[in-house]
Amino acid sequence: MYAVNYHKPASIEDAVAAIGGADEAKILAGGQTLLPTMKQHLAAPSDVIDIRGIGGMTDIAVRGDTVTIGAAATHAAVAGSNEVGSVCPALAALAAGIGDPAVRHMGTIGGSIANNDPAADYPAGLLALGATIVTNNREIAADEFFTGMFTTALEDGEIITAINVSAPGKAAYAKFRNPASRYAMVGVFVAKTGDGARVAVTGAGEDGVFRHDGLEQALGTNWSPDAVDAVAVSADGLMSDIHASADYRAHLIKVMAKRAVAAAG
Repeated sequence: MYAVNYHKPASIEDAVAAIGGADEAKILAGGQTLLPTMKQHLAAPSDVIDIRGIGGMTDIAVRGDTVTIGAAATHAAVAGSNEVGSVCPALAALAAGIGDPAVRHMGTIGGSIANNDPAADYPAGLLALGATIVTNNREIAADEFFTGMFTTALEDGEIITAINVSAPGKAAYAKFRNPASRYAMVGVFVAKTGDGARVAVTGAGEDGVFRHDGLEQALGTNWSPDAVDAVAVSADGLMSDIHASADYRAHLIKVMAKRAVAAAG
């Protein structure tokens, strides 16, 4: 390892100040990506800003038909939250399927979406649900937040503080997981909302998570697993690697979409 300055700010303002005073700062939430990359010298920040102890960052609360999840809430906390379960059981179920117990009790929802791994689960859920990402500066719609593989709309010094999710009419998530890493080789989150069907795919796109227009149109007309059969899912723009070809991922998108719609009811 190498020398690094560790900060544990008591407030978001202190965290922003620490970031501004560092040569190259990284925010530490659950550390499930940052610490391994530091150990492998793939990341070498001058300063690490630990936000886990900031008040309110782990809170989960319901207001009307919307649940607000603090950015430092762990996957296990989201999975076991009565508040999340009352508004969107599908999101709680998604969180329960992330990694293994050790990962779920350390990893955080804010850290996951800030990293925006192309095979992560939360980006698909939040994109399909039309969630709002709250930072210290503004509110960002999920459609504008996820901008590409490992990239987001976050600006320098901007910190995610919470995520707002409104109750869908119906929703579910299905994924085909890598048996070793448990990351999604393909994951599909479907949501029936007042604005129509929303379908988000993770694990498959060359540019990361994306919405599938064809599936949304089909399910908007007929919310049924049978509606998926008529949709042509192209392999264009899908990843091809040692785990699965683009053609296989295209096939899995339809399979997972059908399973998700069936689970949503």
